[in-house]
Amino acid sequence: MWVCNFDYSGASVMVIGASRAGIGASIARAFQDAGANVTITGIEAEPAREDRDRFAYEQLDVTDQRAVAALAERTDRLDILVNCAAITSRGEEMEPRFFERVVDVNLHGTFRTAEAFLEKLKSSKGVLINIASMYAQFGSPNNPAYGASKAAVVQLTKSLAVAWAKHGIRVNAVAPGFIVTEQSAKSRTDPAHVAAVNLRTPAGRWGEADDIATPVLFLASEGAEFITGSCIAIDGGYSIA
Repeated sequence: MWVCNFDYSGASVMVIGASRAGIGASIARAFQDAGANVTITGIEAEPAREDRDRFAYEQLDVTDQRAVAALAERTDRLDILVNCAAITSRGEEMEPRFFERVVDVNLHGTFRTAEAFLEKLKSSKGVLINIASMYAQFGSPNNPAYGASKAAVVQLTKSLAVAWAKHGIRVNAVAPGFIVTEQSAKSRTDPAHVAAVNLRTPAGRWGEADDIATPVLFLASEGAEFITGSCIAIDGGYSIA
Protein backbone atom coordinates (compact mmCIF):
# COMPACT_ATOMS: atom_id res chain seq x y z
CA MET A 1 0.00 0.00 0.00
CA TRP A 2 1.23 3.48 -0.87
CA VAL A 3 1.06 5.71 2.19
CA CYS A 4 1.77 9.41 2.51
CA ASN A 5 4.23 10.46 5.18
CA PHE A 6 1.61 11.16 7.83
CA ASP A 7 2.93 11.41 11.36
CA TYR A 8 0.48 10.41 14.05
CA SER A 9 3.09 9.75 16.71
CA GLY A 10 1.44 9.75 20.12
CA ALA A 11 -2.09 10.14 18.77
CA SER A 12 -4.80 8.01 20.33
CA VAL A 13 -7.02 6.40 17.69
CA MET A 14 -10.00 4.09 18.01
CA VAL A 15 -11.47 2.25 15.03
CA ILE A 16 -14.93 0.86 15.72
CA GLY A 17 -15.57 -2.28 13.70
CA ALA A 18 -12.10 -3.46 12.72
CA SER A 19 -12.01 -7.06 13.90
CA ARG A 20 -12.09 -8.72 10.49
CA ALA A 21 -10.31 -8.30 7.16
CA GLY A 22 -11.72 -5.18 5.63
CA ILE A 23 -11.82 -1.42 5.67
CA GLY A 24 -11.66 -0.94 9.44
CA ALA A 25 -8.62 -3.17 9.87
CA SER A 26 -6.82 -1.47 7.00
CA ILE A 27 -7.48 1.97 8.50
CA ALA A 28 -6.24 0.79 11.89
CA ARG A 29 -3.01 -0.59 10.42
CA ALA A 30 -2.38 2.62 8.48
CA PHE A 31 -2.76 4.77 11.59
CA GLN A 32 -0.49 2.45 13.55
CA ASP A 33 2.11 2.47 10.80
CA ALA A 34 2.02 6.28 11.04
CA GLY A 35 2.84 6.13 14.75
CA ALA A 36 -0.56 6.22 16.42
CA ASN A 37 -1.65 4.23 19.43
CA VAL A 38 -4.59 2.28 18.01
CA THR A 39 -7.43 0.43 19.68
CA ILE A 40 -9.87 -1.58 17.58
CA THR A 41 -13.27 -3.02 18.41
CA GLY A 42 -15.42 -5.78 17.03
CA ILE A 43 -18.42 -7.94 17.88
CA GLU A 44 -16.24 -11.06 18.02
CA ALA A 45 -14.41 -12.26 21.13
CA GLU A 46 -11.08 -11.83 19.31
CA PRO A 47 -9.92 -9.94 16.23
CA ALA A 48 -8.54 -11.63 13.14
CA ARG A 49 -5.48 -13.75 13.87
CA GLU A 50 -3.07 -11.40 12.10
CA ASP A 51 -4.11 -8.53 14.35
CA ARG A 52 -4.32 -10.24 17.75
CA ASP A 53 -0.86 -9.15 18.82
CA ARG A 54 -0.92 -5.87 16.96
CA PHE A 55 -3.72 -3.81 18.52
CA ALA A 56 -5.42 -3.26 21.83
CA TYR A 57 -8.80 -4.92 21.33
CA GLU A 58 -12.22 -4.28 22.85
CA GLN A 59 -15.15 -6.55 22.17
CA LEU A 60 -18.10 -4.25 21.51
CA ASP A 61 -21.68 -4.54 20.31
CA VAL A 62 -22.53 -1.07 19.01
CA THR A 63 -26.24 -1.75 19.58
CA ASP A 64 -25.59 -2.01 23.34
CA GLN A 65 -25.76 1.53 24.74
CA ARG A 66 -24.36 0.52 28.14
CA ALA A 67 -21.40 -1.27 26.59
CA VAL A 68 -20.60 1.69 24.37
CA ALA A 69 -20.83 4.12 27.30
CA ALA A 70 -18.65 1.86 29.45
CA LEU A 71 -15.95 1.73 26.76
CA ALA A 72 -15.95 5.50 26.51
CA GLU A 73 -15.74 5.80 30.28
CA ARG A 74 -12.65 3.62 30.55
CA THR A 75 -10.90 5.31 27.61
CA ASP A 76 -8.49 7.87 29.02
CA ARG A 77 -7.98 9.92 25.88
CA LEU A 78 -9.08 9.94 22.27
CA ASP A 79 -7.88 12.08 19.38
CA ILE A 80 -9.46 10.29 16.42
CA LEU A 81 -12.58 8.13 16.29
CA VAL A 82 -13.37 6.14 13.15
CA ASN A 83 -16.84 4.59 12.91
CA CYS A 84 -16.64 1.55 10.66
CA ALA A 85 -19.02 -0.98 12.24
CA ALA A 86 -21.63 -2.07 9.72
CA ILE A 87 -23.56 -5.09 8.50
CA THR A 88 -25.34 -5.98 5.28
CA SER A 89 -26.61 -9.08 3.52
CA ARG A 90 -27.34 -8.89 -0.17
CA GLY A 91 -30.84 -10.03 -1.00
CA GLU A 92 -32.06 -10.42 2.61
CA GLU A 93 -32.71 -6.83 3.63
CA MET A 94 -36.40 -6.61 2.71
CA GLU A 95 -37.19 -8.72 5.78
CA PRO A 96 -38.40 -6.15 8.36
CA ARG A 97 -36.54 -7.48 11.39
CA PHE A 98 -33.27 -7.70 9.51
CA PHE A 99 -33.86 -4.22 8.06
CA GLU A 100 -34.18 -2.88 11.62
CA ARG A 101 -31.01 -4.70 12.68
CA VAL A 102 -28.99 -3.19 9.81
CA VAL A 103 -30.17 0.33 10.65
CA ASP A 104 -29.51 -0.22 14.36
CA VAL A 105 -25.90 -1.25 13.73
CA ASN A 106 -25.02 1.05 10.85
CA LEU A 107 -26.82 4.27 11.81
CA HIS A 108 -27.70 4.12 15.48
CA GLY A 109 -24.39 2.42 16.25
CA THR A 110 -22.53 5.26 14.55
CA PHE A 111 -24.40 7.83 16.61
CA ARG A 112 -24.05 5.86 19.86
CA THR A 113 -20.28 5.74 19.64
CA ALA A 114 -19.97 9.34 18.44
CA GLU A 115 -22.10 10.64 21.30
CA ALA A 116 -20.42 8.44 23.89
CA PHE A 117 -16.96 9.74 22.98
CA LEU A 118 -17.99 13.38 22.62
CA GLU A 119 -16.39 14.49 25.88
CA LYS A 120 -13.11 12.80 24.96
CA LEU A 121 -13.14 14.46 21.52
CA LYS A 122 -13.93 17.81 23.12
CA SER A 123 -10.87 17.49 25.33
CA SER A 124 -8.57 16.75 22.41
CA LYS A 125 -10.35 18.93 19.84
CA GLY A 126 -10.38 15.71 17.93
CA VAL A 127 -11.65 14.24 14.70
CA LEU A 128 -14.57 11.94 13.93
CA ILE A 129 -14.64 10.05 10.65
CA ASN A 130 -17.65 7.97 9.65
CA ILE A 131 -17.65 5.30 6.98
CA ALA A 132 -20.60 5.80 4.64
CA SER A 133 -21.03 4.15 1.24
CA MET A 134 -21.72 4.98 -2.37
CA TYR A 135 -25.08 3.31 -1.70
CA ALA A 136 -25.97 6.53 0.10
CA GLN A 137 -26.57 7.87 -3.43
CA PHE A 138 -27.99 4.88 -5.30
CA GLY A 139 -31.09 2.78 -4.93
CA SER A 140 -30.35 -0.90 -4.42
CA PRO A 141 -32.95 -3.66 -4.76
CA ASN A 142 -30.66 -6.06 -2.89
CA ASN A 143 -29.34 -3.80 -0.09
CA PRO A 144 -32.16 -1.38 0.82
CA ALA A 145 -31.40 -1.27 4.56
CA TYR A 146 -27.69 -0.77 3.99
CA GLY A 147 -28.30 2.04 1.52
CA ALA A 148 -30.84 3.77 3.76
CA SER A 149 -28.57 3.53 6.80
CA LYS A 150 -25.52 4.84 4.94
CA ALA A 151 -27.47 7.76 3.45
CA ALA A 152 -28.46 8.64 7.00
CA VAL A 153 -24.81 8.39 8.11
CA VAL A 154 -23.92 11.04 5.52
CA GLN A 155 -26.61 13.35 6.87
CA LEU A 156 -25.59 12.60 10.45
CA THR A 157 -22.02 13.52 9.55
CA LYS A 158 -23.16 16.92 8.29
CA SER A 159 -25.30 17.57 11.33
CA LEU A 160 -22.59 16.61 13.83
CA ALA A 161 -20.06 18.72 11.93
CA VAL A 162 -22.25 21.78 12.47
CA ALA A 163 -23.21 20.93 16.05
CA TRP A 164 -19.69 20.11 17.22
CA ALA A 165 -17.69 22.77 15.40
CA LYS A 166 -17.96 24.97 18.50
CA HIS A 167 -15.97 22.31 20.36
CA GLY A 168 -13.17 22.29 17.79
CA ILE A 169 -14.21 18.85 16.53
CA ARG A 170 -14.14 18.10 12.81
CA VAL A 171 -16.55 15.49 11.46
CA ASN A 172 -16.22 13.96 8.00
CA ALA A 173 -17.06 10.77 6.14
CA VAL A 174 -15.84 8.68 3.25
CA ALA A 175 -18.07 6.75 0.86
CA PRO A 176 -16.37 3.59 -0.39
CA GLY A 177 -17.49 1.96 -3.59
CA PHE A 178 -17.21 -1.74 -4.35
CA ILE A 179 -14.38 -2.96 -2.12
CA VAL A 180 -12.92 -6.45 -1.72
CA THR A 181 -13.64 -7.35 1.91
CA GLU A 182 -15.18 -10.19 3.90
CA GLN A 183 -18.42 -8.22 3.92
CA SER A 184 -18.59 -8.09 0.12
CA ALA A 185 -17.71 -11.77 -0.31
CA LYS A 186 -21.33 -12.84 -0.88
CA SER A 187 -21.86 -10.35 -3.70
CA ARG A 188 -18.57 -11.40 -5.31
CA THR A 189 -19.84 -14.93 -5.80
CA ASP A 190 -21.95 -13.59 -8.68
CA PRO A 191 -19.65 -13.40 -11.75
CA ALA A 192 -22.09 -11.20 -13.66
CA HIS A 193 -22.19 -8.71 -10.80
CA VAL A 194 -18.39 -8.60 -10.52
CA ALA A 195 -18.04 -8.09 -14.27
CA ALA A 196 -20.69 -5.36 -14.32
CA VAL A 197 -18.91 -3.46 -11.54
CA ASN A 198 -15.58 -3.67 -13.36
CA LEU A 199 -17.17 -2.51 -16.60
CA ARG A 200 -18.89 0.53 -15.09
CA THR A 201 -16.00 1.62 -12.83
CA PRO A 202 -13.65 3.99 -14.71
CA ALA A 203 -10.72 2.60 -12.71
CA GLY A 204 -11.63 -0.82 -14.13
CA ARG A 205 -11.53 -2.79 -10.90
CA TRP A 206 -12.95 -3.34 -7.45
CA GLY A 207 -11.21 -1.36 -4.74
CA GLU A 208 -9.04 -2.77 -2.00
CA ALA A 209 -9.45 -1.91 1.67
CA ASP A 210 -6.11 -0.11 1.60
CA ASP A 211 -7.57 2.30 -0.98
CA ILE A 212 -9.76 3.71 1.79
CA ALA A 213 -7.09 4.07 4.48
CA THR A 214 -4.95 6.88 3.08
CA PRO A 215 -7.88 9.26 2.44
CA VAL A 216 -9.03 8.64 6.02
CA LEU A 217 -5.57 9.51 7.33
CA PHE A 218 -5.69 12.69 5.28
CA LEU A 219 -9.08 13.71 6.68
CA ALA A 220 -7.75 13.23 10.20
CA SER A 221 -4.63 15.30 9.51
CA GLU A 222 -3.82 18.98 9.94
CA GLY A 223 -3.82 19.20 6.15
CA ALA A 224 -7.59 18.80 6.27
CA GLU A 225 -8.21 21.27 9.10
CA PHE A 226 -10.60 23.35 6.94
CA ILE A 227 -12.65 20.31 5.91
CA THR A 228 -15.68 19.37 7.98
CA GLY A 229 -19.09 17.99 7.09
CA SER A 230 -17.78 16.48 3.87
CA CYS A 231 -18.20 13.00 2.44
CA ILE A 232 -15.48 11.93 0.00
CA ALA A 233 -16.32 9.30 -2.60
CA ILE A 234 -13.67 6.58 -2.89
CA ASP A 235 -15.12 4.39 -5.61
CA GLY A 236 -12.83 4.42 -8.63
CA GLY A 237 -15.23 6.79 -10.34
CA TYR A 238 -18.26 4.47 -10.16
CA SER A 239 -20.56 7.21 -8.88
CA ILE A 240 -19.77 9.56 -11.77
CA ALA A 241 -19.88 7.02 -14.61
